[in-house]
Amino acid sequence: MALDETTHSSISAVARSRKAPHALVQSQLQILLSQNDLEGAKNLLMPVQPADVADAIEGLPVTSQVIAFRLLSKAEAIEVFEYLDSAVQQSLLEEFKGQDVLDVVDQMSPDDRVRLFDELPASVVSRLLPQLSAEERQATALLLGYEAGTAGHIMTPEYISLKETWTVNQALEQIRQLANISETIYYLYVTDPARRLTGILSLRGLVTAQPEQTIGEIMVREVMYVQTDMQQEEVARMIQRYDFLALPVVDAEQHLVGIVTVDDVLDILEAETTKDIYTLGGGVQAGTDSYFQSDLLSVARRRVTWLLVLLVTNTGTSAVIRSQQDILQQVVALAAFIPLLIGTGGNVGAQSSTVVIRGLNTDEIALGKAGMVIRREAIAGALLGLMLGAVVLVWAYFLQGNLPVAIAVGISLVAISVLASIAGSTLPLIFQSLKLDPALMSAPFITTAVDVLGVLIYLNVARLILHMQ
Repeated sequence: MALDETTHSSISAVARSRKAPHALVQSQLQILLSQNDLEGAKNLLMPVQPADVADAIEGLPVTSQVIAFRLLSKAEAIEVFEYLDSAVQQSLLEEFKGQDVLDVVDQMSPDDRVRLFDELPASVVSRLLPQLSAEERQATALLLGYEAGTAGHIMTPEYISLKETWTVNQALEQIRQLANISETIYYLYVTDPARRLTGILSLRGLVTAQPEQTIGEIMVREVMYVQTDMQQEEVARMIQRYDFLALPVVDAEQHLVGIVTVDDVLDILEAETTKDIYTLGGGVQAGTDSYFQSDLLSVARRRVTWLLVLLVTNTGTSAVIRSQQDILQQVVALAAFIPLLIGTGGNVGAQSSTVVIRGLNTDEIALGKAGMVIRREAIAGALLGLMLGAVVLVWAYFLQGNLPVAIAVGISLVAISVLASIAGSTLPLIFQSLKLDPALMSAPFITTAVDVLGVLIYLNVARLILHMQ
């Protein structure tokens, strides 16, 4: 069936725009593929940015993903492949012929290739690695040799190295030869004959220098660098803190072995933020999985683990209520405010834990300031409790007309707010001191713990106020 004139005009508009939204590209691409108009689909994708092409392909059915990807030229396919989600990359690799796989994988950047290999089954990696070109195999093996999550594992060995004795003209000639295969040329690294890092030079500094000057005369000798075993989160914070475009990586002997670039840092920050968000939610999703690519059985299995822990913990609340049945039977009105109190306590605790966990992750809060942090959160909890308690006292009296019950609710809310704030700030700090991820002490866990203690406080305060023993 031929496309009507309106559709053709829409496709042409997308093709002309370098900033076409990937959703529009995807919808038009799907129409063309469904009508087997491969030439039209190819023309549609040609002017679109690789990142947008990758997003458009990811939104297609699996069979259409393969067809769309094969429409790209070799150079475009390699660039687009690096932007694809790891699950889609694996799916495409399974559909490719052997040589097609090698052509794509061999031309990838070493750091992107290692990221892909981290996601692939070991049997697939062991089959692909020996078939890479000698240079790419060596570069990939170098990165794979470092522990996952370290600077050495995420760096790229594609950088430009200069010598102190070279003139500016010689350095420019080196850049011309290596620019196309280097990750970045904005920072130029100076090494001695043993490949030890001795200095750094910006591209701006090079092109504004006199042609006869030597690199040793114009380079900066005080270089900030990281070791290969530094954790990737620390590397990301350094680049973020000092606004670097790249950071050199050296081994134990100070040999320059690679660089970590700002695009790697963006990937790290996204992955770490995603992991923390999922952990704060009680481990609801694996941070490396795409939402729609995740197997529902695996998703349910991950979520049920935390829910079972919380379910067992919540039985403590039931036990407290059972132990206080006598007062609840005599003053039934007390039961009506239990959900209000434990809900508010959980929310206050979640707010405190969120603030503290973020501060720990950004290094704004250190363990040495734990006392100050807990004290501040306790004061904040008291202020919140006083404000909320006054409102709830009036509201409880309006609803029940029982002043002792209203007073018990108001006082309990103040105590629960203070307790929740202290728990929400203390527990993440304890986890941090034990070298555990503070995000594990997430809102669901803190809420459950506060529920148990909150009910205990409320019913005992009520017993005291109502003079019931």
